Amino acid sequence: MLRIAEALGCEITPMWYLARQLGVKEAVAGLPYNRPGFDYTDFNDFMFVYNKFKDFGFRVTVLEGAPENHNIKLGLPGRDEEIDKFIKLLGNMARLGVEAICYNFMPVFGWFRTSMAIETRGGAFVTGYDHEVLKDAPLTEFGEVSQDDMWANYEYFIRAVAPEAQRLGVKLALHPDDPPISPLRGISRILISAAAFERAMSISPNPYHGMTYCQGCFSTMGEDVPETIAKFGKQNKIFFIHFRDVVGSAAKFRETFHDEGKTDMPGAIKAYLDAGVNCPVRVDHVPTMHGENNDRPGYESMGRLYAIGYLRGLLDSHTISST
Repeated sequence: MLRIAEALGCEITPMWYLARQLGVKEAVAGLPYNRPGFDYTDFNDFMFVYNKFKDFGFRVTVLEGAPENHNIKLGLPGRDEEIDKFIKLLGNMARLGVEAICYNFMPVFGWFRTSMAIETRGGAFVTGYDHEVLKDAPLTEFGEVSQDDMWANYEYFIRAVAPEAQRLGVKLALHPDDPPISPLRGISRILISAAAFERAMSISPNPYHGMTYCQGCFSTMGEDVPETIAKFGKQNKIFFIHFRDVVGSAAKFRETFHDEGKTDMPGAIKAYLDAGVNCPVRVDHVPTMHGENNDRPGYESMGRLYAIGYLRGLLDSHTISST
């Protein structure tokens, strides 16, 4: 069963009200990691954020976004301390019944775009990426980081964390690299294909070691989305879903309305359900619509309302056709 959730920041915004009015009951929460005085390893600080969602009528089922942990990702001194803090965060999640954490293994750059305002249908704006733009960009302060080093760093991390996640009952939902292309300014990206995810999962065949299936990333990789959903879904490795779409390739793409990309979206929903995937799904990056200011590219409200309605329609149509 797929359960519609919505990504919400820590401060109450109109989207909190709109999500509840749409019947969304689950929240994908973030934490105010950069707020002065906030300590994500302190249970009381974590509970304060959690209760804000609970009091509003949401059940927090996914924590999205881990604290800054570049030492882990780059294999630098201090990574063991960061791993210890990460495990304490998992412990706080377990005490409050938060079932999964969506994290990534992209050091220095998270999700990365070269444009935040590409005009699309009806004058709406979407984000996009063009690798050619970065051809003359300098290396970062970390110089060149090889794929072998990144894989070694991921193995070190997951071998330390996965047993604790299993002990606590919290799922580790690894997000693909976005964009799925390597390197970016000398920093290698490793989670850029379905084969790479198979390799990552094989490092620790732990039932709490799985993935965030980001449809936009897998589509950008050039993978067959319904086919890879079926593969990983039947392996019980899909713990969380980002529902979005794109046109183009890893080297050059733009995001789209959920109904105009290159993915068979009804086929994707069918693949999840046929594989028995049972997890939260949230709509991901949406167009900025007429009248919105594009201060938060991909996360303005009107496009999210459209996308949630589209997703609910696909889920309902599958339910009707199955009866």
